[in-house]
Amino acid sequence: MALTAQDLRLYLITDPGLCADLGVVNTVRRAVAGGVTMVQLRDKHASTAQRVELALALKQVLAGTGVPLLVNDDVEAAVQADVDGAHIGQSDGNPERARALLGPDRILGLSCETVQRVQDARSTPADYLGLGPVFATATKSDHKAPIGFDGLATLVQASHLPTVAIGGLNASHVAPVLSAGADGLSVISAICGQPDPEQAARAFFSSDTGAGA
Repeated sequence: MALTAQDLRLYLITDPGLCADLGVVNTVRRAVAGGVTMVQLRDKHASTAQRVELALALKQVLAGTGVPLLVNDDVEAAVQADVDGAHIGQSDGNPERARALLGPDRILGLSCETVQRVQDARSTPADYLGLGPVFATATKSDHKAPIGFDGLATLVQASHLPTVAIGGLNASHVAPVLSAGADGLSVISAICGQPDPEQAARAFFSSDTGAGA
């Protein structure tokens, strides 16, 4: 499917630990009702078969919503489950190989932490870039040094592709992220593990004017 910048507006990345109370499927269902525009299945400890099983369940939840579903760092699972695409990090595989496996019509996202990485992405078949981390985050222990909003703006300016900010973001960060030029925010703990994922998602849209949440 064709990616639009609007797809990146509120990008939910799942975490099975944080979603344990409600479950990943129910969390995603409620979050999409609250306005989430894209979903990435992320489970670092699952097997490909387990990711495929969960991806198929999420496909049912997202059917008819227009919300794309991607798989993190497991292109094979994305293909087997026939979802909308995959997202890979700099150390998680070759973008050209990922594109070859995904085919021309699925979405491919790529994480970039530096201007050099962003510039290098010009020669890759990626459809969008995840830029950050803006802040430190407990959901990824091996992340690079936080870049802040100024660093985010620098990376956005270097990109020729749609961009989504990543790393420690919540609803109070909507205005500065968009002001930095990114097309949206990707979040984990700001929605996963919240008592009401639908309301947690809605908070990101009430924050467009910078009022916070």
